[in-house]
Amino acid sequence: MSVVKINVLTVPAEQRETLEKRFASRAHTVESSDGFEWFELLRPVEGTDTYLVYTRWRDEASFQAWMEGPMKAAHQGGGEGGERPRPAASDSTLWSFEVVQQAGPKGA
Repeated sequence: MSVVKINVLTVPAEQRETLEKRFASRAHTVESSDGFEWFELLRPVEGTDTYLVYTRWRDEASFQAWMEGPMKAAHQGGGEGGERPRPAASDSTLWSFEVVQQAGPKGA
């Protein structure tokens, strides 16, 4: 079954817009990766400054290939003057899960 990776990002309020714009500007970089199944950027609604970046992959090998290729290249890009922009998140943790059960809506 699929694997899910959730990147837990602590984002100060003044950096939220920056984070969301950065994800929007790279919106399609993951979609063509072999083994990619799903992406969601989840904005906190209340009581936390934690964003969740949800991705689902066919298997661990697909995720690792993306991490070592397209993701690494996207995060090494330089900003103006060739300098890499400062991270919008102040902390990051990666959670990993295997999908053991799943369901979708029933047809009408």
